[in-house]
Amino acid sequence: MKKILALLLALCMMLALAACGETEAPKTEEPQDAAEPETPVEPETPEEAPEAETAEPEAPAEPAEPIEIVVFAAASMTETLNELKTVYEAEHPGVTILYNFDSSGTLKTQIEEGAACDLFISAGQKQMNQLDISASPDVNTDGLDFVQEGTRINLLENKVVLVVPVGNPKGIESFDMLAQLLETGDVLMAMGGADVPVGQYTQKILAWYGLDEAELSAAGCISYGGNVKQVTTQVEEGSVDCGVVYCTDAFSSDLTVVDSATAEMCGQVIYPAAVMKNAPHPAEALEFLSFLQSEEAMAVFESVGFSPAP
Repeated sequence: MKKILALLLALCMMLALAACGETEAPKTEEPQDAAEPETPVEPETPEEAPEAETAEPEAPAEPAEPIEIVVFAAASMTETLNELKTVYEAEHPGVTILYNFDSSGTLKTQIEEGAACDLFISAGQKQMNQLDISASPDVNTDGLDFVQEGTRINLLENKVVLVVPVGNPKGIESFDMLAQLLETGDVLMAMGGADVPVGQYTQKILAWYGLDEAELSAAGCISYGGNVKQVTTQVEEGSVDCGVVYCTDAFSSDLTVVDSATAEMCGQVIYPAAVMKNAPHPAEALEFLSFLQSEEAMAVFESVGFSPAP
């Protein structure tokens, strides 16, 4: 039995080997040359921009040095110029307007004696002429040369008026009536002194009526003021029966005006203005003078009785 099993096992092995011999080994095809893969192109890297230079931050601009414009002006301009100062300084940061208000004669003397002044506004031509080398030698008798050439203008015109205190105790109604009362010595009138423009205009009115100022003064009919504001104060206080002032001062002090002088009586009341040769800030002074001629400024001047100079 064992022999039979051995024979069968041997036969199976022989058959298996024969089958393996008949089976051909699979042919392996030569792989076709595959296209060589393209070398991947590396994305171009942009050229590095040169490092930007770090800009130094700009230093903040230094504030402009404050400018102070010194204006010498007739006392009759006090209210209007102070109002315009507020307007101008608001529109021009860093600029300050400094005023010196007084009679034009006093201001002229201060300038002549060397006071620093950028802009001079006089209530009369005489005081400006006395400082202007181009004026007639008959007026500029000392040959003074303080006015900067090309800057002088006629800025404003004013009016000379007759005012009375509250209640008008003397019942004065006109210059004609005042002249009659002065002749009889029945009135006390306040007026500016001879070196004050409003006083000079009053002198012309007295002369127009044929009245002698010296005689009236000796008779106690005249009370003098160092400037127009002092004349105004005397009328306000009722220490005089009447006074001769500018219409602008009458308006500012709310005084009663009973009459106005004509050009035939005292001439035109013109306010000249000019930059001074010794001005610390001539350019800024000229700019301020231009502002005073503007419509904005003229509206302020006209609101109290001034008008543009003809």
